[in-house]
Amino acid sequence: MNEFDIEEYADPDLDDPILIEGLPGVGHVGKLAAEHLVEEFDGELVARLYSTHFPPQVSVENGRTTLASAAFHAVHIDGEEPTDLLVLTGDHQAGDGPGHYHLTDRLLDIAEEYGCERAFALGGVPTGELIEEYSVLGAATTDALIEELEGLGVEFREDEPAGGIVGVSGLVLGLGERRGLDAACLMGETSGYLVDPKSAQAVLDVLGDLLAFDVGYGSLADRAEEMEEVIAKMQEMEQGPTPSDDDLRYIG
Repeated sequence: MNEFDIEEYADPDLDDPILIEGLPGVGHVGKLAAEHLVEEFDGELVARLYSTHFPPQVSVENGRTTLASAAFHAVHIDGEEPTDLLVLTGDHQAGDGPGHYHLTDRLLDIAEEYGCERAFALGGVPTGELIEEYSVLGAATTDALIEELEGLGVEFREDEPAGGIVGVSGLVLGLGERRGLDAACLMGETSGYLVDPKSAQAVLDVLGDLLAFDVGYGSLADRAEEMEEVIAKMQEMEQGPTPSDDDLRYIG
């Protein structure tokens, strides 16, 4: 197998498409958000990238195996202003630092081949605690993008996220800027402990306001309810059993 192998499935007619990246990361926020866009707007699989930089493994579903890869979907949104997206999803990132650079470079090559001149990486930023009100943090390659996103409520905090943005999401901005690509990263706050559909929804709310589209959240809401049940059980276990009246008689 070559360092990169690409399988093309369709040749979509895209008008000034915007690259949306959502690969696994903290809380799977970006992955959930990107996959939700593909699902809600009936995205079309246009290409799949295989690489020796992905972990040496296959996923297994009902006994059927699939080699690690990243996928590009074409998404057309008939909003106030029709918008074409090239959505990058997948189950893996690269296994090491050089692999991240090589992989992101190739992914950006493909995005350029489809005509992308703007990109938004989606992800999460960990808080280390459970969240009730979700904020979205941002980082961008231009002052104009920062100003535009600030107007939509995105927060640009000094020295946050701590340690910067790692993986493909960070390199979409870093390598993208060197190519002249206008790029920003939208990061939903998340505890970092669990898959976080509510954080993904907060990120999609900002993206929808930015690109003037509406998206339903039915499937994300269902997943959020499941996560809330998990959190409630975790909190119950941390607190321990509630003492009965008989137990209380022996206290003090």
